[in-house]
Amino acid sequence: MSFRNILFPTDFTPHARSALKYAAAFARDGFGRVVLLSVQAAKVTGNLMTVPARADEGSQRLCQLRRQVKELLADPLFDGLEVEPVIVAGEPAHEIAKAVRDYDIDLVTVVTHGRRGLARALWGSTAEEIIAEAPCPVLTIRPPQHDFVELHGHLPEIRLNRILLATNFHPSSLAATHLARELAAASHAEMHAAYVIGDYFEQISMMFPEAEHSAVSRMRAQVEERMQSLAFESDGHILTHIAEGRPYAEIVRLAAETESDLIVIGTSVHASLFGGAPLLGSEIERVVRNAPCPVLCVPSGRVVTPLPAFARPQPVPQT
Repeated sequence: MSFRNILFPTDFTPHARSALKYAAAFARDGFGRVVLLSVQAAKVTGNLMTVPARADEGSQRLCQLRRQVKELLADPLFDGLEVEPVIVAGEPAHEIAKAVRDYDIDLVTVVTHGRRGLARALWGSTAEEIIAEAPCPVLTIRPPQHDFVELHGHLPEIRLNRILLATNFHPSSLAATHLARELAAASHAEMHAAYVIGDYFEQISMMFPEAEHSAVSRMRAQVEERMQSLAFESDGHILTHIAEGRPYAEIVRLAAETESDLIVIGTSVHASLFGGAPLLGSEIERVVRNAPCPVLCVPSGRVVTPLPAFARPQPVPQT
């Protein structure tokens, strides 16, 4: 598969450690390496793992950090793998995106979890920022959920039986479609593709009742045509699903119904209206937070607004 250099960001908590077996499994499967990244709020020396310890308070913190890194490097999951520890100071999402470029990373593994109310746990909010910032695919894991890495002894192995591709046939989904096919072929997994006709048509019908039927009918016909083409291009090896409703809810439902091991989805990043950090679309965020299995977010580019569109551009009538 395409993943050789794997970035494993960690804060050394048991929660963050849940991504370790995924990082090790993909590195082992691709005969690659793992870059173990720790982003600290306070300044750290570039040669932390080799400098002698001192007795001052700052060094006590660094001694604890050095001990945590050594304990993680000794994990049996890393046996036989090349693992490079990298410790930097800064803001997590920015430093992770920088590490992706600096270390030629193919895949980032991060842990997230659902959020209730206004609670924003560290890896709940940071994971979405990482997805928005990283220029490579990001695998999100939200324990406890369906797992596709099995341990044989102490060695992790990838076991993908079913992959669900969430597509909208926009340019943002092209890279995800290609990668989903590659993963399915490499793992001999059954591949499903889903298109969700969004519930914004209900809003249109409230304002323009006479336009609802023609718009929905045209949309359904276009989606069915594109899905048939997708299946034909894959020699019928893709099972297609067309649903109507809230996109994230239908994707989550289909993943559960098909017992998918992995959701693959293309991501487009939207510029913040107030000039802040780039943002993911709300539907992608909700898929990541609610999915019953890990989600592989595949970046495509940046757009200005997340406005809905038809399955393909419509020709402009000539006057």
